[in-house]
Amino acid sequence: MEFEQFWRERRLCMLASPRPDGTIHQVPVGATYDAERHLVRVITSGSSYKARNLRARPGIRVSLSQVEGRWWCTVEGPATVSDDPERVAEAVRRYAERYRQPRPNPERVVIEIEVTRLLGNVRPG
Repeated sequence: MEFEQFWRERRLCMLASPRPDGTIHQVPVGATYDAERHLVRVITSGSSYKARNLRARPGIRVSLSQVEGRWWCTVEGPATVSDDPERVAEAVRRYAERYRQPRPNPERVVIEIEVTRLLGNVRPG
């Protein structure tokens, strides 16, 4: 399967991040991949556990995976949380292209994952 097509088609992803006690917090999310910047974006409410957890420890490494049948891809890298209006707007625009227009949320933030490692059988050509 072609890498960019895999990241354009609508499918949920799983975001895994470490909690302060070292256990894993894993949740389903919508995510988009920016091939030019090697960046994955996840929109969420600033009050969500994942956003609060990552905001408390900027740059902590996370992983995000998606799967379709036998095809899968996992990205890993440091994550940051931003409430910058331009960054959030770009994340919302990309989310709307892949999924649907999200409901309004004045608390929305974007989790940005700098992709430093790719795993899986769906990889860039």
